[in-house]
Amino acid sequence: MSDLWQTITLGIIEGITEFLPVSSTGHLLIAEHWLGERSELFNVAIQAGAILAVVFIYWRRLFTLFTGLNKPENRDYLAKLTVAFLITSLLGFIATRHGFKLAEAVRPIAWALIIGGIAILAIERLIANRPPVTVVTWKVAVWVGTCQILAAIFPGTSRSASTIFAAMLAGLTSRPAATEFAFLVGIPTMFAATGYELLKTRGEAANEDWMALAIGFVVSGIVAFIAVKWLLRYIQTHRFTLFAWYRIALGLALLLSNLR
Repeated sequence: MSDLWQTITLGIIEGITEFLPVSSTGHLLIAEHWLGERSELFNVAIQAGAILAVVFIYWRRLFTLFTGLNKPENRDYLAKLTVAFLITSLLGFIATRHGFKLAEAVRPIAWALIIGGIAILAIERLIANRPPVTVVTWKVAVWVGTCQILAAIFPGTSRSASTIFAAMLAGLTSRPAATEFAFLVGIPTMFAATGYELLKTRGEAANEDWMALAIGFVVSGIVAFIAVKWLLRYIQTHRFTLFAWYRIALGLALLLSNLR
């Protein structure tokens, strides 16, 4: 496969998996076993494309929140988003200070995919008969902020999965409401993480393939936009069990493979 198609493939993988509850980091690490490892700056670029796609999708919601601060419900929602983000930031700082780093071996990713899939099935079963709750409480904000850090420590966990299902377990049983809160918290979190990675890689830019970065960024953004739009429609009438079975099947396939 040519370098161009490798770049496009990685952009597509990032775009599809960044906000679906299947783990983008896990998928990229697996893909790079076949396609070759890319620079951290490249990974930052394609992640940034996916983040911008979600900003475009939620721009009206964000605009309403920030221009409607005279309304108590908007101030309350923003306060809870801020608290969730600050909790994640604090835990991320602690994890970084203690040297936590994502493992790059396939086997831990496979187990995380399987365990996460089983957890999704269990949570969906647990809340199956509960009425849909759309009000974000402080408990939800704390749970989402705390669980968001899991994806930064355990590859294959999925940031979107850990936050969506943390919200649902904490009482936000409406899937669309839980997904929206998780994604809105993810925007500043991922921008902060991307900025941090960019600072770490600023000395590597001299030898970077900027055309590949640009292509990966654009492809990731377009694909992420389509994937998130599809997901938001899908969960209006469906549970997350499809993603659970996909995670379990992929995890089992990886355990049976020769990848290490």
